[in-house]
Amino acid sequence: MNDFQLYFTLGRQHIADWQGIDHILFIAALSIRYQFSDWKQLLVLVTAFTIGHSITLALSVFNMVYFPTKWIEFLIPLTILMTAASNFFVKKFVFKVKFPFIYFFALFFGMIHGLGFSNYLKSLLGKNVAIMVQLLSFNLGLEVGQLFIVFGVLILGWIGLRLLKLNRREYLMTITGGIIALSIEMLIQRWPL
Repeated sequence: MNDFQLYFTLGRQHIADWQGIDHILFIAALSIRYQFSDWKQLLVLVTAFTIGHSITLALSVFNMVYFPTKWIEFLIPLTILMTAASNFFVKKFVFKVKFPFIYFFALFFGMIHGLGFSNYLKSLLGKNVAIMVQLLSFNLGLEVGQLFIVFGVLILGWIGLRLLKLNRREYLMTITGGIIALSIEMLIQRWPL
């Protein structure tokens, strides 16, 4: 297996790994308000997250930025909590604003998640100095993994809203409530002081 395939697979597996449920919860909190018909907005949203974590991932891997791991591990569930809480402000499910505030959440919070990914990627790369291919392929793998998660969230929404005929707002609030509860538990477990 060449480096591109190896790091692509590692990136895809890392984002969708149940051991790292925080990544899954964040993507779910971002995408739960959308349906299949909103695919363009979702693609921009997930890509904004990817751009954010790609920036800090690269800066960290090149040792241009450093934050203590315990603080990053604490901030990640905080980003989940804040993103999920933003779902409470969704009153209408018409997404016509060209660049809604949630895109900036995704970009900025993606930067925090990128710092979380960086320790994992640094441990894989070791002292390798020619890392551009690995960095690119890892990020592309993360993007594909995120798209799998988004697809799963959309399928779950389709089942709940179309087949079970759940109220869309109640469905959003229920799933959001669960994500908030899990993120609060993670915050307590990861308290850095």
